[in-house]
Amino acid sequence: GTLLGAQIVGPEASELIGELTLAVRNELTAADVAHTVHAHPTLGEALMEAAANVDGEAIHTVNR
Repeated sequence: GTLLGAQIVGPEASELIGELTLAVRNELTAADVAHTVHAHPTLGEALMEAAANVDGEAIHTVNR
């Protein structure tokens, strides 16, 4: 469950990659990222949603 790496593509990638770099460096899991408080409304919430979706806990997407 530990995050091994991350890729961000898009116009605001530089705003998001820092959080994932920190998560990889500290050997966090997707659940750790999902349960971290993220300000609203921010782009960082997209990372929280993606991490929550790993365990089917996302609230703004269809969980599969």
